[in-house]
Amino acid sequence: MIELIKKPNIDFLGKRYIAFVFSGLLSFLGLWAVVGIYTGGANLGIDFAGGSSVQLKFENSIPLHDIRKAFEEKGIKDFDLQDLPTENKILVRMKKGEFTMGEFAGKVVTILEEKFPQNKFVIDSTTEIGPKVGGKLRRDALVAIIVATIGILIYVAFRFQFRFGIGATVATFHDVLAVLGVFYVMGKEINLILITALLTIAGYSLTDTVVVFDRIRENLRTKHKEPAVAVMNLSINEVLSRTIITSTTVLLTSIALFFFGGEVLHDFSLAMIMGVVIGTYSSIFVASPIVLLWKGKMTFAKK
Repeated sequence: MIELIKKPNIDFLGKRYIAFVFSGLLSFLGLWAVVGIYTGGANLGIDFAGGSSVQLKFENSIPLHDIRKAFEEKGIKDFDLQDLPTENKILVRMKKGEFTMGEFAGKVVTILEEKFPQNKFVIDSTTEIGPKVGGKLRRDALVAIIVATIGILIYVAFRFQFRFGIGATVATFHDVLAVLGVFYVMGKEINLILITALLTIAGYSLTDTVVVFDRIRENLRTKHKEPAVAVMNLSINEVLSRTIITSTTVLLTSIALFFFGGEVLHDFSLAMIMGVVIGTYSSIFVASPIVLLWKGKMTFAKK
């Protein structure tokens, strides 16, 4: 593999207390966002807040951005668009509050008939997403995150040691909270697309952390007489080039999606950009220091 930095010797663990303060602030933002979600202070998407949806089938395919522009010109806000291009279908969803179900469907039909008179369409279905459904989706999303966290803990504890499982779980949970907190502060919509991005970030962060842990485990077997801090620093430095190259590759892909992926993927790619940066940081400055903190003065080598 290409070495971006020749034989680095950076004292990452020596900066762990600064990292703990920074990570504490990020985690606080995330916990604040969780409270906001459950008290109604967050900008919840239709999936969680409830609303109306109308599915339409057109005679010919129609670009999603043309429909978005038509709605925005008519002053319609807080809507989601989703297309099924192979069937020429469009799903329009709007948050509950501005229109009743009948009014929303009528408004959609009026705007589309006016803007696209040459492209006939029929209403496939109309649906009301009530607060009970939104509440259930919130609970399901929370359960998905909790189950994923427990799964990470079990997997890493089985593959390495329990203390490594704690480090990986804390680092992964830290990344999810950090991205969620930043989205909350920015006033971005909290929806199922963001939850999907958070779970993707959790998977990426875990993989990055496991690579670092794997090198630490190898070095602990051959350098068990050296202090744990020195072995951890050595291990992180040895995989630093790999970490930077992998993260940069994923980051460039996410940036391309952000600029060229369209409105639907905009927030997903933004979350991925944040997640890759924070996940790379946490695999170096959070996961290993947590393991070190948990270890105390006990022997580190696995028998």
